[in-house]
Amino acid sequence: MDISRGALRAISAAFVAVALLLAGCTSGAASPRTPSPTKAATRAALAAYYEQKLSWHECRGGAGFECATLKAPLDYARPDDGHDLKLAVSRKKASGPGKRLGSLMVNPGGPGGSAIDYLQSYAGIGYPARVRARYDLVAMDPRGVAASEPVTCLGDKQMDAFTQTDQTPDAPAETRSLVASYQKFARGCAARSGEILGHVSTVEAARDMDLLREVLGDRKLTYVGASYGTFLGATYADLFPRRVGRLVLDGALDPALTSEQINRDQTAGFETAFTAFAKDCVRRTSCPLGTRDVPQARERLTAFFTRLDTHPVPTGESRRLGESLATTGVLAALYDEGAWPQLRTALRSAMRGDGSGLLTLADLYYERDGDGSYANLMYANPAVNCLDLPPAFRTPADVRKSLPAFQKASPVFGKALAWSALNCAYWPVHPTGTPHPLHAKGAAPIVVVGTTRDPATPYTWARALASQLTSATLLTYNGDGHTAYGRGSACIDTAIDTYLLTGTPPPSGKRCT
Repeated sequence: MDISRGALRAISAAFVAVALLLAGCTSGAASPRTPSPTKAATRAALAAYYEQKLSWHECRGGAGFECATLKAPLDYARPDDGHDLKLAVSRKKASGPGKRLGSLMVNPGGPGGSAIDYLQSYAGIGYPARVRARYDLVAMDPRGVAASEPVTCLGDKQMDAFTQTDQTPDAPAETRSLVASYQKFARGCAARSGEILGHVSTVEAARDMDLLREVLGDRKLTYVGASYGTFLGATYADLFPRRVGRLVLDGALDPALTSEQINRDQTAGFETAFTAFAKDCVRRTSCPLGTRDVPQARERLTAFFTRLDTHPVPTGESRRLGESLATTGVLAALYDEGAWPQLRTALRSAMRGDGSGLLTLADLYYERDGDGSYANLMYANPAVNCLDLPPAFRTPADVRKSLPAFQKASPVFGKALAWSALNCAYWPVHPTGTPHPLHAKGAAPIVVVGTTRDPATPYTWARALASQLTSATLLTYNGDGHTAYGRGSACIDTAIDTYLLTGTPPPSGKRCT
């Protein structure tokens, strides 16, 4: 079954603001550390990085984008140890008319989403013309991501097997198999990625952003971050509050939450999104989940997943559609209400024995190309998450204890999403971060954007972040889907464009539909 290009664009736009936060977090053995250099030596070593000049050239493919490479220290605590990273940067210069306002840095989230792909496929051509006229739009793939020293973990065939692993174990043997898959994934990351695996934290990525800001010649940072990109932006603001210019944090995370809380809240967010989809679906005579009410739709989808657990259906290729891939395909479409028609079609076909539509959606989520190759997203995502926070769960017994709470949050997705949060328990490096609120005291006004029925970054997170950041204003979109800017609300877009162009944030408590 084919999915329309329009639907793929709709889902891709949502994934560009990727919220793949369902990655648990970390454990493992720390590497030995050498003595720290003095503060004076560190400052002197960092100065060379801040004073570097970028060599710009036309990006492959052209279309008005320039590319360059930024040099950054692997370890900011030891910038003079000779271990440098090469970080990929791209820009599209301000088109005019009007006075140039500087650089506008963008990040689509993830963690693991390519900011350069986002710039070149969307922001650089799709952001409002009046914003593109006044700003150089700039993107940098964060360390460990895409073109910036990418983390890698498995071969493509191994990744195929990983994505098909049963994530709702019903017996001890299935639990052992799931644990073994997480262990194999972690070992692969350690073997294939090397020392960068311990240096892809959000704090380090934020420090790279400050390095780029200075090299670009901007006194302050102007930035639009979506999904995980809001955590990156808020971290920057907390580290460098006096260097904050105009920051838009769209689809916000709450940095004070533990990994378990993040995963459980996201589970509830997907249940909210499914409820919205089901309400729309059951009003249609063609709804594959029935035409009565949401409880019936929920029961039918749950029963369908249960059947697939033991009886996968064909897809037209060697991979069959089992419960894990089907669940991923459904979750993929819930990121954007524009994909609801394709989700109905894919479910109807799968229930009749053709799983190709849901497999296509799952492949889009996993960034698997038609030739069977995987992008770096699914490797960078846990690498960052597992470094930023202690693990959600450390043992299968911990997951089992949590199952009632996760299944209360979502009767449909709770079990699978609880078990998916176990992956960081086996990570080969220790976490370097802890949950804590970010205040950015002294920063210029910051705009935090929340969508009331966002499946991946629940609205409560936006409210929490806006309350933590001392200079933040909360802008609310009353609607469906993941993130709000550039997704059809003239009210949202006007408020954000005005802020970016004039520095004037929307009034406190402003709501849009």
